[in-house]
Amino acid sequence: MEPFVALRAPALPLPLANVDTDQIIPARFLARPREEQVAACFHDLRLDADGAPRAGFPMNRPAFSGARILVARRNFGCGSSRESAVTTLIDNGFRAFVAPSFGDIFFNNCFQNGALPVRLPEARIEALLAALEAEPGAEIAIDLEAGALTGPDGAVDRFEVDGFRRDCLLRGVDVVDLTLGHAAEIAAFEARQARELGWLDRLP
Repeated sequence: MEPFVALRAPALPLPLANVDTDQIIPARFLARPREEQVAACFHDLRLDADGAPRAGFPMNRPAFSGARILVARRNFGCGSSRESAVTTLIDNGFRAFVAPSFGDIFFNNCFQNGALPVRLPEARIEALLAALEAEPGAEIAIDLEAGALTGPDGAVDRFEVDGFRRDCLLRGVDVVDLTLGHAAEIAAFEARQARELGWLDRLP
């Protein structure tokens, strides 16, 4: 997993609340391989019934191409559990999400996939959305080590991340990586158990 230390990049404004995981990637695309899910990102919001891009959707506007930070209103990523809601956004270039609040499962899945969810007050989110709409292509800077987000207007907002999750992002490790880091201890335990409790392996 790629470490997340700091990111300065163009940001995409998504002035919607309660964007659920089925809007991020509709369920009918979940059976496809990950590489085929990329085009399904925001499919029904981004495209009309004929498959043509909706002119008003931010991702369809050339001025926002290359955005790596997404700013949305409250409860982003709510709804049903699906890790693809995070991975399809990552595969479309996004590495950080900024909103007043997030769906719990989406929030947790961000950290497992090397993305950073940042919670800021609603008033500040509205100011960021307005600034990004007024200046498409404007950048936001996020410094995870400092716990600071700098908006296009130069204002700095502080944010907090759980210490364990912060450390994992900075190091670029997930729970599997952490477990594998104890491979020697696990092997020693298994060997000791085989010697002392070998009868367990003979149970029907």
